[in-house]
Amino acid sequence: MRVSGASAGTRSANFIRPGERLCGAVFLAMAVAFLPMVACDDDPFAIRWTVNPDTVRLYALSRPEPNLVSGYDFFPRQAVRIEAPTTGDDWDLAVDVRDGAFVWLPPGALGIPSEAAVAILEGETFESATEAPEDTTRYITDAAVPIRAGQIYVIRTRRHPGFFGTLCNYYGKIEPLATDFVSGSIHFQFDVSQACNNRDLIPPD
Repeated sequence: MRVSGASAGTRSANFIRPGERLCGAVFLAMAVAFLPMVACDDDPFAIRWTVNPDTVRLYALSRPEPNLVSGYDFFPRQAVRIEAPTTGDDWDLAVDVRDGAFVWLPPGALGIPSEAAVAILEGETFESATEAPEDTTRYITDAAVPIRAGQIYVIRTRRHPGFFGTLCNYYGKIEPLATDFVSGSIHFQFDVSQACNNRDLIPPD
């Protein structure tokens, strides 16, 4: 399957071993690279991100045509061609048609272990949706979720490695824009936070 179109001991104060010099240089380089993400008086672990909505077209998993993208990996923002429904776990959400209606399929709905999940936000618009649900029971991991026009959904991504050895889920919002039963496709817009394990759907002030 693959994708189409997304880290002792005592020493003399006057003597530094070559390996220590290298480690110090690597640490300095990492620190310099990390600085643009934070302000001097801010939390050094806070990730600053900006609104960056995008649109995607996915095709129903059950379509017989080859080379159609049916899944999406939201954190790297990559469409995924799912060649076999029971293989591969590098995606968060797929699209299919069940009983004449389009549905979202998290990996668990196809028997693939994953923390990727989708939740429904009632009474929200794409602009007004500011926070993903805290209640974990609202996230659907192992069943098809009907796709309805005007409905806002929250995506919780699969686990990704983050800074300092942490494992991260990322949260985003999705709005279906159009469905096409002739081509078997759905067009939707989305945006995803870049902050590890943070449920905010809009950037901090």
